[in-house]
Amino acid sequence: MKWQGKTVGYALSGSHCTFAEVMPVIQRFVDEGANVVPIVTQTLLTTDTRFGTAKEWQRQLTSITGNDIISTIVDAEPLGPSKLLDVLVIAPCTGNTTSKLANAQTDSPVLMAAKAQMRNLRPLVLAISTNDGLGLNAANIAKLLVCKNVYFVPFGQDNPIQKPNSLVAKMELVPETCEAALNGKQLQPLLIERA
Repeated sequence: MKWQGKTVGYALSGSHCTFAEVMPVIQRFVDEGANVVPIVTQTLLTTDTRFGTAKEWQRQLTSITGNDIISTIVDAEPLGPSKLLDVLVIAPCTGNTTSKLANAQTDSPVLMAAKAQMRNLRPLVLAISTNDGLGLNAANIAKLLVCKNVYFVPFGQDNPIQKPNSLVAKMELVPETCEAALNGKQLQPLLIERA
């Protein structure tokens, strides 16, 4: 299988409306042979929304991956020295996470995992989902676009009329983006039409 023998870190930040969209992506990695290590922010652990409860999302993650969820900075820190992850994807990657990553802040398990991956010069894949991607967060996305070993899942405006600053990645392209990243390539085209 395509991902046999590979360990994929799959991190989720708090874009709750996107969780249902990424669960089949995680399942696809598992079906194609990957060992998937789930990593989450505090938001996923503690926040119930109209899109689902925190407990239900956690249940799905452990059920799909067969692994315990990394949910603390302390548990994420060993990912650096162990060099466990072949690739780390943050999908969805919120504007908040994008901003902190671009400005070297490490205050969540997801950001600690990203820092560890970058330290090891291994691919970090970002699937952005932010209402201000063409607003204040545009500067942060630009900073990350030029970072070595950082790759983006192709993204575009999801609702240009009602939310003109909003950018969302095409989540179904996460595996293809990760595969390209393992080969040191950015999946193209990067900018796509989403609406």
